[in-house]
Amino acid sequence: MVIEAPRWLATYDRSWLTRDLVAGITLAAYLLPAAIGDASLAGMTPQAGLYSCLFAGSIFWLFCSSRVTAISITSALSLLIGATLGPMSAEDPSRHAALAACTAVMVSVIALLAYAANAGTAINFLSETVLVGFKIGVGFYLAATQLPKLFGIPGTHGDFWENMEHLFRSLGQTNPAALLLGASALALLIGGKIFLKNRPVALIVLVLGIVAAGSLHLDRHGVALLGDVPTGLPHPGLPTVTREDVDELMPLALACFLLAAVETSAIGRMFAGTHGYRLDASQEFLAIAAANLAAGLFRGFPVSGGTSQSLVNESAGARTPLSGLVAALITLVVALFLTGLLKNLPQPVVAAIVLAAVTGLVDVSKLREIWRFSGAEFAVAVAAILGVLGSGLLNGVLIGAGLSMVLLVRRASRPRVTEIARVPGTAYFSDIVEHPQNERVAGVLVLRPEGSILYFNADHVREQVLTILGSQEARPRLVVLFLGNVPHVDMAGAELLFTLRRELATRGIELRLAEVHLSVRDAVARAAAAHMGDPPESHRTVDDAVARWKEIEEIGGVASEV
Repeated sequence: MVIEAPRWLATYDRSWLTRDLVAGITLAAYLLPAAIGDASLAGMTPQAGLYSCLFAGSIFWLFCSSRVTAISITSALSLLIGATLGPMSAEDPSRHAALAACTAVMVSVIALLAYAANAGTAINFLSETVLVGFKIGVGFYLAATQLPKLFGIPGTHGDFWENMEHLFRSLGQTNPAALLLGASALALLIGGKIFLKNRPVALIVLVLGIVAAGSLHLDRHGVALLGDVPTGLPHPGLPTVTREDVDELMPLALACFLLAAVETSAIGRMFAGTHGYRLDASQEFLAIAAANLAAGLFRGFPVSGGTSQSLVNESAGARTPLSGLVAALITLVVALFLTGLLKNLPQPVVAAIVLAAVTGLVDVSKLREIWRFSGAEFAVAVAAILGVLGSGLLNGVLIGAGLSMVLLVRRASRPRVTEIARVPGTAYFSDIVEHPQNERVAGVLVLRPEGSILYFNADHVREQVLTILGSQEARPRLVVLFLGNVPHVDMAGAELLFTLRRELATRGIELRLAEVHLSVRDAVARAAAAHMGDPPESHRTVDDAVARWKEIEEIGGVASEV
C-alpha cells in the first residue's frame, strides 16, 4: 500500500500549529488515565491500554479524513472484549492478551475489506436527525459516566439509567475534597469556554490539578489519583493463536468492527458538520484498519474513534489530525520516561474536562428546530437519544438509523401523483391544486408521478392514477403521464405502464407518456422485448403528446365523415 500525504497536510496553515500542539498535549493527558482505566474493563494490563493508544495514534492520523477524531480504546469496546474473552481465556492473562491482540488484527482485516468495497456509503443512512439525537444521547451518557468521579464515588458500568441510579444511591458517599476539586475545575473550564475561547484552559486545569494533588496530599483525603504507570515498550509481532481461535473470535471481531465503524463515522460526521469540511467514511475505514493493525501487532486490543477523547481534542483547539500524532508522541515519551508525572493526576479533574466538553453536545435549539419541522423526524431523534441512553452508543445509532430507513422506505413507497394543467399562455404544465388558474385541455388528463416507480410502490401509483381518473367530472379520452420526475423504474414499474395502457384501453382511454428519462425509456424497451406488449407512445413534452393525439383524433373524425 502506498501512503500518500494526507489532504489536509497540503493546505496546512502554520498558525494552526500552536493549537494542534496544545490540543495534542491536552489529549495525551486525558488519554493516559482513560486508557489505563478502560484497559481494566477489557481484563488487560494498564500498559496494554497505553500501547493501544500509542501505536494506533501514531498511524491513524496518516489515513483519517476527520480532522479532530481521536483514536483510542473505548469503554464500549473494552467491555465487549472483557466480557467475551474472559471465558475463552480461562483467566490466563497471556492467552487473554493474545486473543485480544488477534481480535484487533482481525478488525483491521475486516475494516480493510470494507474500505476496498467502498462500504462507507452505508454510513450515509445516518441522517442529520439521527446525529442530533446521537450527540444529545452521548452527552448525557458521558456525563453519567463522569459524575461519580466528580463526586468521588466509586463508578459502575452500565447504561445511562444504571449509572444515574448508582449515582443517586451513592450520594451519601460523596467525598467533599473530590467534589470541591472537581467542581472548581469544572467552573474554570466552563469559564474558559465563555471568556477564554481557543485558549489551553483544559491543559492549565490539568497542570493545576496535578500540582494541587501533590502539594495538598489530596490522596490522604480520599481523592482518587491515577497512580503508578508501568514503563517500557513491547516488541512487535503477530499474536500466538490457533485457527480454531480465529474462528471463535470472528463474531467478536465483527462486533468490534461494527462498533468502531459506527462510532468513528458518527463522530467524524458530527465534527465535519460543525467545522464545515467533508468526511470520507470509506477513508475512515482505512484509518481504522491501520490503527487496529498497529494496536494488534504491539500487544494492544481493538481501538475506535473515541467520543469523549475527540471532544476533549476538539475543545482543546485541535485544527487537524496532527494533534493525534502529538498525543501519540507524548504518550511514547511518557511510557518510556515520565510515567511518574501522571501519578498525582486527580480523577475528578479528568471528569471535569469531559463534562465541560460534553456541554456542546446537548443542542436543545436544534432539537426544537426538528420538532417544528417534522414530528416524524423528531421521533427519530428521540429514538436515537433513548437508544444511546438505554442501550449504549452503537445501539442508539443503529436504532435511529433503522428508523430513518423505515421512514425513507415509507416515503418512497407512497410517491405523490398529482394532476397538472397548462399554465395560461404557455406550453408549460404545473400542479393544478397549487395553481387553480391553470387550464385543463378538453378531453385530456395529465398526471405527474413524483418519484421512482419500483416494485414496492407500483400498486400505490396505479391506485392514485385510477383514483384521480375516477374523480373527474367527465371521463377523459387521453391520459398523459408526465415522467419528468421519475428517474428510474424497475421491472414492476415498467410493467405498470403496460398494465395501465391495457386497463385504460378497455375504458376507451388512450395512454401516452411525456418527458421520459433515458433510463426509463430503456427499461420500457427491455420490457417490450420481454413480450409484455406494446408500450405507451412516448413524446418529448406534454404539449407534443396532446398535439399528436389531437392530430390523430382529427384524422379519425375526417375518415368517419367520408
